[in-house]
Amino acid sequence: MADLSPIEEKVLRALQELGASDENKMKTADNVMAKVPMAKGQIANALISLVNKGLAKRVVREKASGYYYVKQ
Repeated sequence: MADLSPIEEKVLRALQELGASDENKMKTADNVMAKVPMAKGQIANALISLVNKGLAKRVVREKASGYYYVKQ
């Protein structure tokens, strides 16, 4: 995880600890925010960055997008 910012590391760790390991167990930014005490904007930006780096997947849903980590 050397190429991740401290915020990205915390968010990725939170996804792992929340058990968001596949599409059936994905979590929203609000779920991550409950686990990691940071601003929702920071968490949302970190999630998008993790998706762009291939470390997480985003699933667009009607109410809120869901996220889960990709096992490396």
